[in-house]
Amino acid sequence: MKSAFLPDRGVIKVAGDDARNFLNGLITTDVDRLKPGLGRFGALLTPQGKIIVDFLITEAPSGHGGGFLIDCPKALADGLATKLKFYKLRAKVTVDNLTGDLGVLAAWDGPLGAQPDLAFTDPRNGELGYRILIPEDLKQKLSDLIGAELVDASDYEAHRIALGVPRGGLDFMYSDAFPHETNMDRLAGVDFDKGCYVGQEVVSRMQHRGTARTRSVKVLLDGPSPEAGATILAGDKPVGTMGSSTNGKGIALVRIDRVADALDAGQPLTAGGLAVRLAEPEIVRIPAKQPTA
Repeated sequence: MKSAFLPDRGVIKVAGDDARNFLNGLITTDVDRLKPGLGRFGALLTPQGKIIVDFLITEAPSGHGGGFLIDCPKALADGLATKLKFYKLRAKVTVDNLTGDLGVLAAWDGPLGAQPDLAFTDPRNGELGYRILIPEDLKQKLSDLIGAELVDASDYEAHRIALGVPRGGLDFMYSDAFPHETNMDRLAGVDFDKGCYVGQEVVSRMQHRGTARTRSVKVLLDGPSPEAGATILAGDKPVGTMGSSTNGKGIALVRIDRVADALDAGQPLTAGGLAVRLAEPEIVRIPAKQPTA
């Protein structure tokens, strides 16, 4: 088993008598289904349905003061805390940025040898492993406890990319992408049967009409990796944008209708003059309202 402390992640705590209902009315995941030891994937959206920030969330056990802990990009933690405070109005809720005290340890490639208090399975993809919320200075001690080899965060990044799980700021831009475009519907990041939340109307419409034409997809690279942000071309026609990549694998944001047409026509895809191939060509033909397993 491997573990890596992720220096780009922060932690926010939302607590108080109204915390569960407060969060449930704001974010894409069903907070009523949360309990200690269980994590869910979700996002806070703009009223237009675009992702402000995506995150993993778990409920803290009573021994840790209860409430909900949000594992989010460190660069967006302050902004998310401010946004949540803006929404709370008279709700009995406290919002604290704990990033200076808690961070995120990822563990994968095996079962945990012990069960830390603030550990949960990554809900996006079982192969991503586990998330454990701990102070950074405990990363070696915790890794030893769970029976994991502590490695560099770049090893986890390579693992994430190989699984095709998008990362905000690299594989899509915050405030510019809809949840369907980043596969949140396929990564258990949107609960379509829960009550209202900010941006729900747009997301529900995309789900029921199957109108998502842009998707994050896994790609294979036969040589050097194109730069992140490079335009992907089918012939001379733009069909997408390259995201993160390593070890011959990458993630791209593509117009699936245009890529499907290119595949049908036998046109190769390139980015920065380098060949790009879809790892799962059939993915561009799966309707938005028929999630993958």
